[in-house]
Amino acid sequence: ADFDLYNIQDLLHINTRIDASIHYEPQEYTETDFLLPSKLYGTSGVSGSRRAKHADGAGAPAETICSMVLQILVPFLLAGFGTVSAGMLLDVVQNWDVFQEVTELLILVPAVLGMKGNLEMTLASRLSTAVNAGKMEPASEKWMLIVGNLALKQLQATVLGLLASMMAALLGWMAEGQMPAHHVVLLCSASVSTAFMASLLQGIIMVGVIIGSHRLGINPDNVATPMAASFGDLITLALLACLKLYSYVLYLVDLLFLCLIPLWVVIASKHPASNLLLRTGWEPIITAMVISSIGGLILDKTVSDPNLAGIIVYAPVINGIGGNLVSIQSSRISTNLHLYYPPGEVPEDRRSCFNPCRTFFGSGANHRSAQVLLLLVIPGQLVFLHAIHLIKGGHTLPSPLLTVSFLSASLIQVFSLLCIADCMVHALWRRSKDPDSYSIPYLTALGDLLGTALLSLAFLMLWCVGDSGSV
Repeated sequence: ADFDLYNIQDLLHINTRIDASIHYEPQEYTETDFLLPSKLYGTSGVSGSRRAKHADGAGAPAETICSMVLQILVPFLLAGFGTVSAGMLLDVVQNWDVFQEVTELLILVPAVLGMKGNLEMTLASRLSTAVNAGKMEPASEKWMLIVGNLALKQLQATVLGLLASMMAALLGWMAEGQMPAHHVVLLCSASVSTAFMASLLQGIIMVGVIIGSHRLGINPDNVATPMAASFGDLITLALLACLKLYSYVLYLVDLLFLCLIPLWVVIASKHPASNLLLRTGWEPIITAMVISSIGGLILDKTVSDPNLAGIIVYAPVINGIGGNLVSIQSSRISTNLHLYYPPGEVPEDRRSCFNPCRTFFGSGANHRSAQVLLLLVIPGQLVFLHAIHLIKGGHTLPSPLLTVSFLSASLIQVFSLLCIADCMVHALWRRSKDPDSYSIPYLTALGDLLGTALLSLAFLMLWCVGDSGSV
């Protein structure tokens, strides 16, 4: 009896210690604490064997190359045709009186279009990780997480829209030496209203895509981020162009959207994850907006040259495709780290100096996805190039030199972005920052800057050799 009593006491003591370790609440939270129970990670044999087992993705859910390609291909093509439509629309509206009078609108375009990377793709990546981590299984938790993130996104869209317009006005003033007051007011009102309405519409669509893909057994990391951009460029640009027709009504609507800021703050603060990002998530999206605006300045200066004006059709395509592909890779790496490594710890091969070869060569799932994404660039861009010329009438074909220059620029852009994503996501995780919230804004903004710069260089080379771009 004494032996049994001592055994029972020992068991109770062990259970108490285990329960205390599981339910211990840390004093200070980080971005990753609410997606995964990081407090359960430790030095136990179970967690150690789990990390060893999944170090190269071998223990991850089975995902063949074929299934990965099929899941990525459809949203990739949809996103590509969306950017083609946006390019064609931009080619038309650049000749409107308002775009001719307020030339700073072309500086604003990449920043406003880039908000899908800052906001929609970031939301898609966060929710995809939450789905894969099982954090959206309880219905109450799922809707709290969704509503909190949507409210946060509307707040960020309103603030970013205002900041993007001010940045465009500043860059325009630095370039031209003057900036009329009514141009500034028009830029601010159009940018805020466009960002707000496009963000609300795309956010609702995004939530439906993620929940639907989860129910269908599709990995949200493969489809959510490109679907976020599928018609995001077209919707955003159409709103930006059409809102100029109702400028006086727009000023009142703009004031209403600004007055809603306190409401979004209250709603976003209700969920711990969105409350944390409400305080700490501004740095990447604001920095990304500044980077995209610099790309817009390059575009504005390039388009102002009549010999290079044709670039405007291709700019949304190269920028959008690069951002879509790198966002898939970033989301996949982030989910892998959330699932198999505690914050601050990265795989062994990512602790030394960065080597671009590691991005594409290895046995893990992320290496395979990098190879697949890079291989999609040339056939995908050939399809989109052909679509552009069919929409333009189909009477001329792109010249061989234009095709080679465009494909080369796109390939260099995506290769660079995939290497940067591999390094950036692991570096952020090592610093205990959630890559879902930090990496995609930087990567899509860099994609805009790289794509615009490389495309401008390609068109400049074509002009120097006397190639008209068509045959």
